[in-house]
Amino acid sequence: MRIIPESELIINSDGSAFHLHIKPEQLADKIVMMGDPDRVTMTASYFDTIECDIQSREFHTVTGIYKGKRVTALSHGIGTDNIDIVLTELDALANIDFNTRMVKDEFRQLTMVRVGTSGGMQPHCPVGSYVVSEKSVGFDGLIHYYADSRNICEEDFEVAFQKHVNWSPFHCSPYVVSADEELVDRIGYDMIRGVTISAIGFYGPQGRHVRMPLADPDLNAKIESFRFGNYAITNYEMESSAIAGLGKLMGHKAMTVCTIIANRVALESNTNYKGSIEDLLRIVLDRI
Repeated sequence: MRIIPESELIINSDGSAFHLHIKPEQLADKIVMMGDPDRVTMTASYFDTIECDIQSREFHTVTGIYKGKRVTALSHGIGTDNIDIVLTELDALANIDFNTRMVKDEFRQLTMVRVGTSGGMQPHCPVGSYVVSEKSVGFDGLIHYYADSRNICEEDFEVAFQKHVNWSPFHCSPYVVSADEELVDRIGYDMIRGVTISAIGFYGPQGRHVRMPLADPDLNAKIESFRFGNYAITNYEMESSAIAGLGKLMGHKAMTVCTIIANRVALESNTNYKGSIEDLLRIVLDRI
């Protein structure tokens, strides 16, 4: 059995995970994730009781009881690089013995739902709607760094997408991965299901032109017109591909659901979306 070196899994002197600063006993099996640390405070306000409230950098974690269910609310910050940190440490908290630094004999499966905000790419995804990421297209390249990633990717979809948009060889090779099917059915049975792109930035990588010109000004138009069978690209955000991909590689149940706060086709946005995200958080807490 491999003993994981200190350099590979850093454990703080108090027995907590390096970045998250939470201990194994403070993690629930059901996890609701979000980018904004303040949203964790909002989520925890719905809990009946609170066990712990821990903040480290952008990572804010509260574990408590919601309607009889033990739930952890956690902020992951922005981007798939942060998801690599968060999911790896969550998996370690669940499945590594922090005393022996060895993998536990019994696997503990986590259920993780990211609740986020997103920009819609189709007319049927108006501002204020909820979109479940049934599939995600990763522009980030993250899961290519892990063994067996090709076993979970959907190659035909990837090839068709790259051909349609004339994908630049200077970009990371995009990957396509599906979220956990049972979890998608449970959380999003009455929501829009779609294909979400996880971009590696908010501005240029999502086709936003502020001052610097874009390398491919037509990329979003090509993305909007892409079809693979019955699938179309429904929305842009920055984390769903890593959550679905790493979750699947690790054996956990993982998915993303977003409220649409902008429609990139109609050039509409809504910065006052607090009520919508509150409603979505409550729905996820009820169904997780």
